[in-house]
Parts: sequence; C-alpha cells; structure tokens
Amino acid sequence: MEHICGNHRSEQCESLILWAVSEDLLIMTSGEPCNRLWHRETKTRHQDANFDQAESHENIQEDLTERKQYMKKLKVKVLEQVQDQLRDILDIALTESIEPPAHIKSALIGKKTNKGSPRSQRKDDGKLFMERASLLDELFEISHIRTIYHMFIAVLLIFCLSTLAVDYIDQGRLVLEFDLLFYAFGKLGTVTWAWLTMFVYTLFVPYSILEFWGSLYHKFPSKLGLTLGAGLILTAIQTCVLGLFPIYTVVHHQLPPASRFIVILEQIRFLMKTYSFIRETAPVILKNTPKEGENPRFPTFSSYLYFLFCPTLIYREFYPRNRQIRWNYVAVTLGKIFGCLFYGYFILVRLCIPVFRPETNQPFSKRTMVLAVFHSILPGIMLLLLCFFAFLHCWLNLFGELLRFADRMFYKDWWNSTSFANYYRTWNVVVHDWLYYYGYRDFLWLSNRRFRAAAMLSVFIVSAVVHEYALAMGFGFFYPVMFCLFAVFGVAFNFTMTDKHQSPVFNIIMWACLFLGQGVQVCLYCQEWYAQIHCPPTGDSFWEVVMPRSWSCSYQS
Repeated sequence: MEHICGNHRSEQCESLILWAVSEDLLIMTSGEPCNRLWHRETKTRHQDANFDQAESHENIQEDLTERKQYMKKLKVKVLEQVQDQLRDILDIALTESIEPPAHIKSALIGKKTNKGSPRSQRKDDGKLFMERASLLDELFEISHIRTIYHMFIAVLLIFCLSTLAVDYIDQGRLVLEFDLLFYAFGKLGTVTWAWLTMFVYTLFVPYSILEFWGSLYHKFPSKLGLTLGAGLILTAIQTCVLGLFPIYTVVHHQLPPASRFIVILEQIRFLMKTYSFIRETAPVILKNTPKEGENPRFPTFSSYLYFLFCPTLIYREFYPRNRQIRWNYVAVTLGKIFGCLFYGYFILVRLCIPVFRPETNQPFSKRTMVLAVFHSILPGIMLLLLCFFAFLHCWLNLFGELLRFADRMFYKDWWNSTSFANYYRTWNVVVHDWLYYYGYRDFLWLSNRRFRAAAMLSVFIVSAVVHEYALAMGFGFFYPVMFCLFAVFGVAFNFTMTDKHQSPVFNIIMWACLFLGQGVQVCLYCQEWYAQIHCPPTGDSFWEVVMPRSWSCSYQS
C-alpha cells in the first residue's frame, strides 16, 4: 500500500487501507474522497448480493422441480416393480406345484416317487394335491377387493328395501314373501330319499365289485373274462341306479326346478366320482401282483367314503389335511350360501319376472327379442357371478373346511382371462381336472398322441352334452341353448382366442361375450318357461317334445 499513499499517509489513506485489509470490519473515517468510494463499493456489493440471491432462489426452485419429477418417476417405477413382484409371488403360490419330500409325495399320490421335475411328476402321476387356500379368500384380505364384495352386499340390501317398498305401496304391508323360493325347493322329502338311494348304492356296490374283481384277478385263469364280466355287471347296475332312477324320480314326481337340479347334479357327481375311483384303483391292482399268501393291496373303505364327500373329483387314498376345523369360517360361509340364495331370488323377482311374465310379454318379433336379450344381460351376469361365488367358492370351501381338505384351488383367476381357452381351464378347476385327466389325456393315450384337436373337441362335446342334460332335466323341457353356445360358439372361441393373445382388449372381448351369452340364455329360457306353462302340448309326437314351444305359443292377454 505504500506505493499508493507514498510517505504521506493521511487519515483518508489509512481508512482506505483498513477497509482493504478486512471486508468484514469496515472502519471508515471522515473524508469525502474515500466516502464516495465506500458508497460506490457498498452499492455494488448490494446489487451483486441481490443478484446472487435471486439467482440462488431460481436455482433452488429448479432443483425442487427436478427433484419432484424424479420422485414421481421413481414412485411409478417402484410401484410397477412391487406390483410385478406381488403378481409373480401370487402366481407361484397359487398355480405352481411345489415338489414335496418323497415320503409326503408317496402318501399323497399313493405311488413311489420317481426322479424328475414337478412338471413331469404331474404329467406322469396325475393331479398333485397340496395345501393352498382359495383365491378369493386371499384376495378378500386386500381392502380394495373387499370393497367390491361390500358393494354386492349393498345391492342385496337395496333389493330387499325395494321389495319392501313395493309391497307397502301396493298392498299396505311390510312382509317379505318368498313363495318362488319355497316352490323351487319343494318336495324335499322325495329329494332326500332319492339322494340316499344313490349315495348308498355308490358307497357299497362299486367298491364291493371292484374289491371282488381285484381279489380274484391275479388268481383267475381268464383275466379278460373276469374283467369283462365284472365291467358288464357294474355297467348294468350303474345304468339302472345312477342312470335311469334319477330321471324316473324327477319326471314321475314332477319335482320343482331347484329340487330337480339337486337330484340331477348329484347323479352326475356320483357318476364322476365312481369313474375316478375305478380309473385310479384298477391300474394299481393290475400293476402290483401280490406275493404268495398275500392279499392284493386295495384302498381302505374309509378313504373311499371320504372321497365321496370331499370337494374333488380325482380319487386319492390320501389328501393333504388341515389340523383343525375353523367353525367361525364354517358359520360365515354357510351364511354366505343362504345370502346367495336370497340374492338369486330377488334377481328373478325384480329383474326377470316383470319382463317375461305373460301380462307384460309382447308377441315375438325381432325388436322384442333384441330388447329382451339386452334386458336379460344384467340379471344374467349377476346370476353367473352368484353361481360361481355360491357353489365354486362357498359350497366347496364349506365341505373342504368340514373335512379339513387342504387343497382349496377350486378355481383360478378366470376373470383375468384374455382367451376362452384359459377361461375354460380356470373357471371350474374341479371339473376341468376330471375332463383333462380322464377325457383329454386318456384320449391322447389311446390315439398315441396323434389327435390333440380331436381330443379337445371330444371334451367340449361331452361337457356341452352334460350341461344341456342338466338344464333340460332341471327345467323340464328341451331347449338346446346351452349346447349351441357351448359346442358351437365355445369351440370356435376356444380355437381362435388362444393363449397367444395377452392384450387387455381380449379380456374386454371375453367379458362382452359372457355378458351377451348370459343375456341370451336368461331371455330364451325364461320365455320357454312361461310358454311351457301357458301353452300345454297338443300331442305326444317327437316334434312336440324337441321343438321350443315359445316359437309358436301366443299367450298374451
């Protein structure tokens, strides 16, 4: 600083030196030249500070905006990854079979364990049972899914309130009458003794004949003759008791619809159970030749009795069992079944009868038919969901819980299907397993795996015939709506909408087809029901029986 002030250090120069030495401690003395300099420097510093502060504020705002955008993107990625992981875990837990230890597997399937993957074991040994819960029981633990269930309960309450309001306005009383429900389940005494007859026969006769055949097979000189004789005897008795007897009971006693369905569905169930027991037991007897002095190994009577009640159509001598019965679960499930019955009653009373009863029905035309079909879509899809929930979830889980049956995979996530092939596999796993192992796979075995399309087509035809038989016997008239939808459109959709289609658009198409198909069935069956009542047959010819009476009946008032 000496070269600036020289040897003459004035007070002003000393002040300038002190200001230059320290920016934080400003010691300013009087003097005009340095005062102007200080004001100028101070103003400049304030302007720079304001500019730096504004620039810093803008940088902070930009940084916050970038951080918010980054957090949003990160949140989306994390949620997608979590959703994918949860979906994978759920799919693995519900659909993939876990290879159990050898001693457990031999107990479950009644055969020696062969080395190989779980997939090959299922292919060789048939269905592998394992402990798992029903899908809806797991989904109802999620509050979002449980809310949908609550919405259906709210609709049921609305139906009750609307019925009460209509009865009060029309008749001046608040009484819920269930005449239709009592009529549908009438003559329960006849249903009970018919069921007992079928059950006692199924319990003793097939088991005894198969045991008799198995005890003599390895000793009898003519094995083929013994097998044919036992098979013919069993077939004849089966035809009389489980074939003709239920039909005679339903027709002769003129049972109402629900009672008819109980008898016919139990007839079908006993036939499928009997076939599975014979199909699973006979090969074991054929392969295992007993040693001298030993009796052939045969399933215990208790295991067969358990099989007749447990919720599966595939026989095993042992099944995975739960440790205890959850009686609270049993009570709640039983209440849900009764709730579904009343739900179906209100749907018919409030949404179907007012549209199709003779007082409001109009002459047959294209316009009335189209309107009737679309009016029937809502009750049709609601009845479909009710039948699924009441039977495939509640009814099967009820018996599964009472019998401590641990494998509760009675259905899969059919509502997410993007193909009808997947829908048919996941809608009813119990029946699908029976059709797959005893229909499709045995057909391939007989044909040396040459005709896969024919095997699949034969399974569809058998399923369509059985469905149509149940509906025809249940309603009391022949109107092959179910058969046409199942055997024609169902087969076409199964071969066209395959598993290759994974787009959500195909899920929408599947639901649209379900809606339309249910509307057609409810519309046509309701019209035929009233036509059968109000237009009695004029003769006993074959065409009077097979031709739908609603096509020619005119019963409008």
